[in-house]
Amino acid sequence: MFTGIVEEMGVIRGIRKNQESTVVSVKAGKVLGDLKIGDSVAVNGVCLTVVEFFPGGFGADVMHETLDRSTLGSQKPGSRVNLERAMAADGRFGGHIVAGHVDGRGTVRKIERDDNALWYTIGAGRDILRYVVEKGSIAIDGISLTVAKVSEESFQVSVIPHTARKTVLQDRKPGDQVNLETDVIGKYVERFLTFPAETDKKENMAGEGITMEMLRKYGF
Repeated sequence: MFTGIVEEMGVIRGIRKNQESTVVSVKAGKVLGDLKIGDSVAVNGVCLTVVEFFPGGFGADVMHETLDRSTLGSQKPGSRVNLERAMAADGRFGGHIVAGHVDGRGTVRKIERDDNALWYTIGAGRDILRYVVEKGSIAIDGISLTVAKVSEESFQVSVIPHTARKTVLQDRKPGDQVNLETDVIGKYVERFLTFPAETDKKENMAGEGITMEMLRKYGF
């Protein structure tokens, strides 16, 4: 699990494509401190498993599913990426719950400056926007951000200069694609409300999901 608080920016050293998977090599510094083979690292918000080390960096396997859903497949040697190690149990929870499981890609529509803030308008499909809530949380390239506005085709976030300087947001321009992970709580709630309840066989056979009547029946 991650928090969406980026620790540092790394640099893609190389991408080696194999028949069944791809190995991404990343130059890094801070995150190498206590990193071990098998540990998880979020690379632009994508949870990857460290499989090898080289001087000044690490390598991670990437499955085809991950390449299809995220922007990792379009990265090139020299591209900067956000890096965050999995959260330690005794760490501060500075962001929000980020699983590193990217839901899909969005497109930077517009970047506007407003006093000391930068407003990013991100276009996305309805399959993602259904989980985006005003004042809720979203991870953009692994960065924990608060949603300021939502429309039928896009959403906006307001970013302070510090966040832009310390992450790859400073490299983004209109037309660029970004990785998006919506708040996991919304997805679980939707699943619970639409999946047949298993507490009552009769209700299961009827194909009913969780209803207010059923919740009251079981003391909720």
